[in-house]
Amino acid sequence: MSYESIDFNKDDIFLVTGGAGFIGSNLCEALLKKGHKVRCLDDLSTGKKENVELFLDDPNYEFVKGDIKDLDTCLAACEGVTYVMNEAAWGSVPRSIEMPLFYEENNIRGTLNMMEAARQKGVKKFVYASSSSVYGDHPVLPKKEGQEGKLLSPYALTKRADEEYGRLYYELYGLDTYGLRYFNVFGRRQDPDGAYAAVIPRFIKLLINDERPTINGDGKQSRDFTYIENVIEANLKACKGSHEAAGEAYNVAYGGREYLIDLYHTLCEALGKDIEPIFGPDRPGDIRHSNADISKAREKLGYDPEYDFERGIKEAIDWYKENL
Repeated sequence: MSYESIDFNKDDIFLVTGGAGFIGSNLCEALLKKGHKVRCLDDLSTGKKENVELFLDDPNYEFVKGDIKDLDTCLAACEGVTYVMNEAAWGSVPRSIEMPLFYEENNIRGTLNMMEAARQKGVKKFVYASSSSVYGDHPVLPKKEGQEGKLLSPYALTKRADEEYGRLYYELYGLDTYGLRYFNVFGRRQDPDGAYAAVIPRFIKLLINDERPTINGDGKQSRDFTYIENVIEANLKACKGSHEAAGEAYNVAYGGREYLIDLYHTLCEALGKDIEPIFGPDRPGDIRHSNADISKAREKLGYDPEYDFERGIKEAIDWYKENL
């Protein structure tokens, strides 16, 4: 994999916030496999204890239970840290519409606390999760940085605010920040349960159990589904990013485009199922089509994703077959 050759100093310490979650735990795993020291900060509100227990036997792994809404916790977690990968946030567009104040506290104030802690503690690079939702209702495809539309949800607003703080902390304080606009990430350890579960693990679990999944809308929405290995690569390459490339946000995707109904039929075929889906109402706040231009990340960060949708979905299905 293209990130395996990325070298860091042996004394470097990585802090992964939200490290008990789907993306965070995969980042912890990749760093530990490379022999690096990893500190995981998570309050376990959405992350899972089992994603922490996976690594507790590794002497390079340290778990800190704490909340990024508390600045003192963030300051302590950043002590001695070289690189921060800030994945701690609450996801889900529909849930943010129901809980806008909660999202402001977690996704904006929490990220700001982490940036401030990183600044005060002399962290070298601050890489943080943004989202394709910042493109809002801008109709042009592929989505390109600098061509954003009207925001459609509180979740999208929180991510746009994080990007603006990232720019300010770079310009005002010299903290190298890199925002990664994730496009529909999927892969091992993504939670299939709950009302706000992502579509791929939810569909897989229901189909394995011979249940009919519900597709919101007509199924003709399109997404740039992005396998977790590509996201790991983007994070590690951002940690090695130049000072000149900092203070900006980057699309992190493969650059493909899959329609939901085609995704559904792909999963049915792979799992040997012949089950008709249920078509439900559109979800408020959802973007109709999403497809990324990744040329900026390729040029400025050296991002070169290896996993297209077909390769990623095969690995994901194999993982769920063994672990559900």
